[in-house]
Amino acid sequence: MLNIPGGRQTRRGPGSPLRGRVAVVTGAARGVGEALARSLSGAGMHVALLGRERETLQVVARSLPGRNVCVESDITDRTALADAARRVEAELGPADVVVANAGIAVSGPFGSTAPELWQRVIDVNLIGSANTARAFLPQLTATRGYFLQIASTAAFGAAPMMSAYCASKAGAESFALALRGEVEPDRVQVGIAYLHWTGTDMLTGIDDDPVLEALRRNQPRPARRVHSPDQVAQWLTRGVARRAPHIYAPPWLRWCQPLRPLFPVLVARIARRELRDRPVDELSSPGEILGAGGRADWNSYRASPRDR
Repeated sequence: MLNIPGGRQTRRGPGSPLRGRVAVVTGAARGVGEALARSLSGAGMHVALLGRERETLQVVARSLPGRNVCVESDITDRTALADAARRVEAELGPADVVVANAGIAVSGPFGSTAPELWQRVIDVNLIGSANTARAFLPQLTATRGYFLQIASTAAFGAAPMMSAYCASKAGAESFALALRGEVEPDRVQVGIAYLHWTGTDMLTGIDDDPVLEALRRNQPRPARRVHSPDQVAQWLTRGVARRAPHIYAPPWLRWCQPLRPLFPVLVARIARRELRDRPVDELSSPGEILGAGGRADWNSYRASPRDR
């Protein structure tokens, strides 16, 4: 689906450094991806929305002010992503900005989480990000573009009951750092965005999770604040415009970087105290996928034919 409100625009307009350029956002059907697609479109970019929920993607696409295309695509499927990349280039032009945003999460004990569900989080959040970079890297090389990896403060200190999510976000950060060194000679820049508490459907019910609720409760008051996807998208858009190597949402997180060696110790201490006081049955329930987006991906994955 291609929308061209008001006629075709030029790719390199004056004013905003983003105006007329092409952006690709994965996980664009809802949450931060949806908000970022709106923000980038509002800044004058032509936006390609990639995601698993066709109808939801189309609703978002119809609401954008600028040219766009939406492609239903599973980022763990390299063939589907390659097809998506060809379609984006054919309909909008080569990508100047690619945002690896798609992500899912599972909450629950590692031992009680279905192995296939645990691996799906790794496949989407880590392998899917690498697949996205691989599919669009030729276009980014041609445009001397910018690849943004959405990471999380989960990479700062791993929380119990969230092992797959924390492992995947730490891995995605490391992947982006390694990729940065490889593509710099081609003048492709790589950024990493660190998101803190963000009010997406993934965060719904956070206070029912014993460890996450405790971690948030024990943080300083400013660090407990849940920021809206729209606010986070504004921070991300400013970082994209600057082709920033690091984007922090909220911005004060940058001052936490020097303290990162302390975080695993602090998280472990809080987790031990909280888990010790919880009933055994509360901590042995099966792992559950968080949010409507995660459930949509998991249901589509289980319904699709696979060779295993």
